[in-house]
Amino acid sequence: MLCAISGETPHAPVASRKSGNVFEKRLIEAYIAENGRDPVTDEELSTDDLVELKASRIVRPRPPTLTSIPSLLAVFQNEWDALALESYTLRQQLTQTRQELSTALYQHDAAVRVIARLSRERDEAREALSGISVHRAPATNGDAMQLDSPGLSSELIANVEATQGRLSKTRRKRPVPADWITADGLNTFSPAERAETTCTNARSLAVNATCDTLLLGSSDGKLDVYSISERGITEELKVGSAQVTDTLWIGTKAVASTSTGNVKIFESGQEIASFSGHAGEATAVASHPSGDILASVGVDKSYIFYDLTSNTIASQTLTDSALTVAAFHPDGHLFAAGGVDGQIKLFDVKTGTNAANFESTGPVEAISFSENGTWLASAAKESTSVSVWDLRKAAVIHTIDIASPILAVQWEYTGQFLAIAGPSGLVVQHYSKSTKEWSEPLKNAVPSLAVGWGHNASSIYCLDAKGLITTLTPQ
Repeated sequence: MLCAISGETPHAPVASRKSGNVFEKRLIEAYIAENGRDPVTDEELSTDDLVELKASRIVRPRPPTLTSIPSLLAVFQNEWDALALESYTLRQQLTQTRQELSTALYQHDAAVRVIARLSRERDEAREALSGISVHRAPATNGDAMQLDSPGLSSELIANVEATQGRLSKTRRKRPVPADWITADGLNTFSPAERAETTCTNARSLAVNATCDTLLLGSSDGKLDVYSISERGITEELKVGSAQVTDTLWIGTKAVASTSTGNVKIFESGQEIASFSGHAGEATAVASHPSGDILASVGVDKSYIFYDLTSNTIASQTLTDSALTVAAFHPDGHLFAAGGVDGQIKLFDVKTGTNAANFESTGPVEAISFSENGTWLASAAKESTSVSVWDLRKAAVIHTIDIASPILAVQWEYTGQFLAIAGPSGLVVQHYSKSTKEWSEPLKNAVPSLAVGWGHNASSIYCLDAKGLITTLTPQ
């Protein structure tokens, strides 16, 4: 009588009621506790199914001395039998493992084929969607949709022409204000104040026209109004659960674009308009110099103009790539949009025609028009350099390398100073009209993902990803 597990004579033999196999009691109880099955038949088995066997206690005979050839042959035979049984068991397990692996590989191959088919169908659907020009009619907040946008109304076109005529005539003759900051003054800039906000995952910052209020947007869906004089959040505007992708001020109106494609306008703490013209994330917003037209761009390869006099969608134009950033020319006759294809696309505001394309080194991260009306600063995603384009020559006239990634660029009102922000710090470049040379009056290790100029450029506001606002002023 041998144990079916150890193959030895059991000290406390028990038998299974179900299979009749004999086991050593301590071994079978340990196996049942771990597996709950019969080790031989793999049937369910519990300790209640075991029957103790009565066996006389006999003294084990001494093992053979292995000094004779017959005894050695018997030992070798036993060892051979054990090896044969073990080999048989291993072959069984190998066959079972191969079957399981074959099934798993078949299922994996089927899953890969399904994923490939769904990805192809998704890409085809996106391609078909990108080829459809979807526009909204000028109805209540643009809720009614139509194809083939009629373009800007005659009133808006007249507004654009009047704005261009008024600003272009005075731009060259406009003097620098007497109390404006100078390059020597910028040399003394240093962090004067740091303020924590609730925008712990900040994404954008906008300074209003009077330079006394900041608008902060975050990927947590927060849109906060920060008072510079009161040094704190004075209003929390509700944009829903969507992420805020960009912000700006238009007079007293706060504007925000969201990851769900909505563009929301607030005034006096209340939402006064909401648009949902983008089929996907609305990545950036820009304001026309007249203050009557708002623009937004999105991943659906389109840009939309909004008529703020009636809070309606005026036109929607499809381009050839997803768009990431936007800006109006200071005179208002051109609209610039940066795409993931590395192009900065310039459009005629009145007709929507593509006026020019500038090639960048990668997806466009930031753009800013200079107030001189002839320069455009741009930076590509993960690039360490800023390109300054001359719109008249359609060429880069100056390159600024700050040796760290760039997230934002911003000209100030006079077009002398260009602020360049990134996670490694802030750099301000100065262009002297008299010497026609560039210099770097300010470099500070304040991490910034967004930057804004204060009153008379006598202060600079930097916002980092944790929502910390750092104010730099002359010391």
